[in-house]
Amino acid sequence: MTDSEKPLYLALISIHGLIRGHNLELGRDADTGGQTLYVLELAQALAARDDVDRVDLITRRVVDPAVDADYAEPLEEVSAKLRIIRITAGPDAYLPKEQLWDHLPIFVDQLSDYFRDQERWPDLFHSHYADAGWVGARLAQLTGIPLIHTGHSLGRVKRRRLLAAGLSREDIEHRYNMARRIEAEEVTLATAERVITSTQQEIEEQYELYDYYQPKQMRVVPPGTNLELFTAPTGKEFDLPQFALLTRHLKNPRQPIIFALSRPDKRKNITKLVEAYGQSKRLQDLANLVIIAGNREDIDDLDEGARDLFYEVLATIDRYDLYGKVAIPKQHRRADVPFFYRIVAASKGIFVNPALTEPFGLTLIEAAASGLPIVATRDGGPRDIIGNCDNGFLIDPLDPQEIAGKLQQLLEDEDLWQSFSQKGLKGVREHYSWQAHADRYLHMVTPVIKRYEPLEREPLSRRDALYSDRALVSGLDQNLIGDASALKELMSRLRRQRKSTAFIIATGRRLDSALALMNKHAIPEPDILITSGGSEIYYAPELEQDQVWAKYIDFQWSPHKVREVLTDYPGLKRQAKIEQSRFKVSYYIDPTMADVDKIQRLLHQEGLAVNAIMSFGQFLDILPARASKGLALRYVADRRGIELERVLAAGGAGADEDMLSGTTLAVVVANRHHEELSGLVDTERIYFARQPLAAGILEAMDYYDFFGACRDPREQTNGNA
Repeated sequence: MTDSEKPLYLALISIHGLIRGHNLELGRDADTGGQTLYVLELAQALAARDDVDRVDLITRRVVDPAVDADYAEPLEEVSAKLRIIRITAGPDAYLPKEQLWDHLPIFVDQLSDYFRDQERWPDLFHSHYADAGWVGARLAQLTGIPLIHTGHSLGRVKRRRLLAAGLSREDIEHRYNMARRIEAEEVTLATAERVITSTQQEIEEQYELYDYYQPKQMRVVPPGTNLELFTAPTGKEFDLPQFALLTRHLKNPRQPIIFALSRPDKRKNITKLVEAYGQSKRLQDLANLVIIAGNREDIDDLDEGARDLFYEVLATIDRYDLYGKVAIPKQHRRADVPFFYRIVAASKGIFVNPALTEPFGLTLIEAAASGLPIVATRDGGPRDIIGNCDNGFLIDPLDPQEIAGKLQQLLEDEDLWQSFSQKGLKGVREHYSWQAHADRYLHMVTPVIKRYEPLEREPLSRRDALYSDRALVSGLDQNLIGDASALKELMSRLRRQRKSTAFIIATGRRLDSALALMNKHAIPEPDILITSGGSEIYYAPELEQDQVWAKYIDFQWSPHKVREVLTDYPGLKRQAKIEQSRFKVSYYIDPTMADVDKIQRLLHQEGLAVNAIMSFGQFLDILPARASKGLALRYVADRRGIELERVLAAGGAGADEDMLSGTTLAVVVANRHHEELSGLVDTERIYFARQPLAAGILEAMDYYDFFGACRDPREQTNGNA
């Protein structure tokens, strides 16, 4: 047998956490989670194939009384063709992944020694996460053996989340060694022949942020699902104890169930689902709504975000009088979840995921494997899943009528329900089983191993800056909206420069309203979204809210007192509830009857620390004193380490004034409300564009040479003079 005909020898490298072939300690800590399960199940699926001779799963050896003795064994025979190899590197103790960087060179040397003692070197290295990526890159460079990489999560994205959680740049570097992690990810991308992701969105929103990203090396291979655990109903589901747990608050528990399962997180958009259900009497007649949103003992004991969500959901249930039709069980175990899916399928129900953003959508695959049709957000992973399985509908998660309509269509059409159910069962087996995953995996890596498909790399170079060093911040209405051609060109420029330039939208709209308008006009999600006039800040790619900012602006904020003081004030009318938010009280204002300065003085006299802002000649927002678009912009620029002198702020109405004032580069676009900013005409570093809307922003980009020198040419002239 020639070397090219030999069954493959594959080496999977996953260094951190605790890995063994049985009884995985999932959730023990931050390092022993989904990645641990993924690499073990991938190794098992590959080892089960006839065209694979051997699989080594390589991790770090741990000799520590605080963990099980299994992790000290240098060799664990999991099956005839699968072994777990544990390499000694650094101290014996179990270390978090952030403390492993200094020990990785030893890991490389020790692993090289291990392979030299074997009869044969691997045909392929497959690294998992940044630490293993660095090790795999070194081994590939030393041996010429090709490297495949799966990131699982990425440092640039994690850094954004940590900033959103309130950590400073210095804290992030000290606690997470983020610069080393990102450098390791760049080195890995510069070395790997292929990079595996779960979805196309992961490529577009995460990997494209890296300097050594190569489009030709990316491959979407979604992970497998345990089809022994998630199965179609047997007909005895209503006798299970989980049936009572799921339905005990329902008047008619044997009706079809509309089922949602997620964390208690506003991004999961549960309130909009309840709203869609509450607005449709027909949907209420056809089905119950059951929502699993984590576990709770007392809502008041939850963290602030989860607590606010539950109160919002309960208020919506009350508003539409949905008692007996909606259930939100307090407690469940992870082991109950497969039974929940089967109960819902047995009831001829539907699984729904209305999230604002959904990077992958594992619950959709679990539901499909249980015979459930699905209705899901058109964001991210669900597009791939429904595209592969053809087992449901994609919906706009901000449109209650569309959500209700698709649910009703499925519930009323038994043939369609049955067709989607069967297609889901078939599609999961074909696309999301571990066998299907192994098939696609080997189809992808075999040409790499045989050198049939070498990666043709594009010439790339590293930037000096580790992160974005400039930003465009723009309003939404009367700034980006209204000139489709100019908007398309603006978005194209920003996409080409996304590694160096942060894109920020600052709007008076609430989050859901802003997202709906952006969706309507095909505006991609910005890196940062400042909403409700500067009182809320959200970070891409998962719209994580900045809780530090929320706590900061909450100082002396009393919205109920604002509403009380301004009740029946001449010239003011409260806007609809959908335009109100936690830190924004919104009115329509008649400027001929009401004066903003007088309103602010009145509120101050009542002991209220507020910021009163009028825009577009008819809207008045009352915000906390510490909140505005300009203050929020300065906060996020500081968090991102972007100098204000390298921020281009674009506005067109009075609400944008404090965003445009100061040391930022600024542009007032020509629209019918720009006269509200006429007082800035003699202000330095503000350019009044001749063109309106997005065309005015493009004009200012050229004027300031935004992607080049990034400065006001008037200052350069004055300096030379």
